[in-house]
Amino acid sequence: MHKEHLLPACQYIHGERKARLFTMVGNDERQINGSFSLYYVFAIDEIHFFVTIKIALSQVDPTFPSLAAYIPALDWYEREVNDLLGLRAIGHPNRVPLILHGDSLGIHPLCKDYVETGLLPQTSDMTDTVEYMGEDVTQIPVGPIHAGIIEPGHFRFGAVGDTILHLDAKLFYTHRGIEKTLEGKTVQEARFLIERICCVCNVSHSASFAQAVESAAGIEISQRAKFLRCLYLELERLYNHVGDVGNICSGYGFAVGSSQGARLKEQLLQLNERLTGHRYLRGTIVPGGVNCDLDEAELVLLMESINEIDVDFQEFVDILLGHEIAMDRMETTGKLSLQQVDDFEAVGIAARASGRDVDCRRDFPYAAYEQLDFAVVLQTEGDVLARIKVRIVEAFNSMLLIRQILSRLPKGASQTDIPLIEPYTSSLGWSESARGENTHWIMFDKNNTIYRYRIRSAAYSNWPVVPLAVEGNIIPDFPLINKSFELCYACCDR
Repeated sequence: MHKEHLLPACQYIHGERKARLFTMVGNDERQINGSFSLYYVFAIDEIHFFVTIKIALSQVDPTFPSLAAYIPALDWYEREVNDLLGLRAIGHPNRVPLILHGDSLGIHPLCKDYVETGLLPQTSDMTDTVEYMGEDVTQIPVGPIHAGIIEPGHFRFGAVGDTILHLDAKLFYTHRGIEKTLEGKTVQEARFLIERICCVCNVSHSASFAQAVESAAGIEISQRAKFLRCLYLELERLYNHVGDVGNICSGYGFAVGSSQGARLKEQLLQLNERLTGHRYLRGTIVPGGVNCDLDEAELVLLMESINEIDVDFQEFVDILLGHEIAMDRMETTGKLSLQQVDDFEAVGIAARASGRDVDCRRDFPYAAYEQLDFAVVLQTEGDVLARIKVRIVEAFNSMLLIRQILSRLPKGASQTDIPLIEPYTSSLGWSESARGENTHWIMFDKNNTIYRYRIRSAAYSNWPVVPLAVEGNIIPDFPLINKSFELCYACCDR
């Protein structure tokens, strides 16, 4: 499609057909067809269908019309392709770099002719923080280096007294160049890196990767592998949700809640290690199936352990939701409207707690989810309490799903071979992590090596709504609001 037709095409797909933005991919295809390409992938959940709009950009004029004013979620995507590929969105309301922070202007690492030379040349950093006039507003900088052992992120508050007027959040301080490193790697070599995008989402990322490879190869994995994938995905969701409920409690000093969450999460991590040899289930999902099968004794152990966790977690929830002060701190704090999460294409709990009915386990079923019974959990208040309630119910639902899987687990092989994939074939893979959709887009080169890899994590979709949630709240509530999203920095620094 010619770039002049991009806006009306997206207006039709996004506006009239009510498709949501799934991901956007920039690709240097000059070695293939002499141009750069942009892929806009939209999802129509009701009919389980994807629509991809592709435009070609010449090296002489690598510009395209910005759609960020029409689809606010494209803000980050358009700035990222400018940083990493030199493709400029004309009319974008924010020209400040997203990934490179102004330190490497003119250098575009995802271009195929980029040659790594060590440290990039430094220029003055450009900032996009709001400037305040008058003496009533106090600017409060936090980070990027924090007191705790967490990843770096810079938060600059504008506040009157202790009320937050505005928050600027700046991430991407430790971008690892995983997408660039994956170029030229084989499927087996890539798997090692994919599992290290994020520690606590590694099963989800691995499932997205495996699904993308299998889609490109045109193969169907065994029924047993499908059910085992769901099992590992729900085990990952479960320990994340249980631990995150405790982490939210630490955001307002509820020590009993934070300690109970940590205790239960540790039990689940130890269970993971006994079942698979790894606390975070690394190495379980591979292209073609699963790399870790379970015997009858392990299945019995899992069922018994889930039943025990179910009882303990219910006691924890009863304490939490019955505590007047805890409820008061969470209720009406950090509210997001349905319009806000729709505008920025938020996913996962951040979306469902504000009434956005999205869950790719149901909307675009993968693995064995189409054969399992589960409900998508929604709240409408959009505050911290709504987000913790969604987590709680989803944790119990994960236990129900695990029981279903154990009762229906079929016999059979757990792996299928990957055949040779046609060069320049592209495909999508997706999965619903504890934080929301993790979407992977892949284009293959010759001999099953990777030409281009694009990762859109749930955190990438959800970070832009965090500043919206804190406006009008007080400074002491920022840790609580931030923890209620439980977003990852590493999933963005890929």
